[in-house]
Amino acid sequence: MQDRARETRKVLLESAAHMFVERGYAGTSVNGISDHSGRTSGAIYFHYSSKEKLALAVVREQFATWPQLTAAYTARGVPPLEKLVGLSLRVAQSLSEDVVARAGARLWAERRAIESAVPAPFDAWSVAATRLLAQARARGELAEGIEPSTAAVTLVSAFFGFCTLIDEMPGGRCWRELLEQWWTLTLRSLQADPDPAALLARVRARSPARRGSAAPCPT
Repeated sequence: MQDRARETRKVLLESAAHMFVERGYAGTSVNGISDHSGRTSGAIYFHYSSKEKLALAVVREQFATWPQLTAAYTARGVPPLEKLVGLSLRVAQSLSEDVVARAGARLWAERRAIESAVPAPFDAWSVAATRLLAQARARGELAEGIEPSTAAVTLVSAFFGFCTLIDEMPGGRCWRELLEQWWTLTLRSLQADPDPAALLARVRARSPARRGSAAPCPT
């Protein structure tokens, strides 16, 4: 019975995520989620007492996947700036391709329409970025005058703003190419001896093959 309940909650969560991505919080109804999931409205209310509770569950599910993303970037021997860039590519991929992550991002953008407080991702990512920038400074890889904690907040804010807008940008489907262009500009200010192309090439070489990576970007 518990396995069946877990499966039902998973189906409801993913169906709600699809609806939130397509229609936003205000445009999504419990009946719509019911139709998409093939479950009754009663089943939805049994597991989640309201649309708001379901939206918050989607956001929390998004956050639950992020430790798995960061785990791959704790290995020794990889320079911290390369870890930072590689991690950003994984997060951007998640926000581009994973429906729960996309829904969580949209719900955050529409948080004022939700009565309960929607958890924010920025503090945790700012802490992670600060740590990596501090390590880069200790290795002499950070440009003079860059303060890790201040730079981290700026980078995280700019990164999430970039990811929010990427679908509306020309060539938005080529999120990886666009993000690498962003990092090319940013690394020129961050690196003590700027060489963004070489750093990005090393990150690319360490990255596993991506879904659809062989497909050319539209021109």
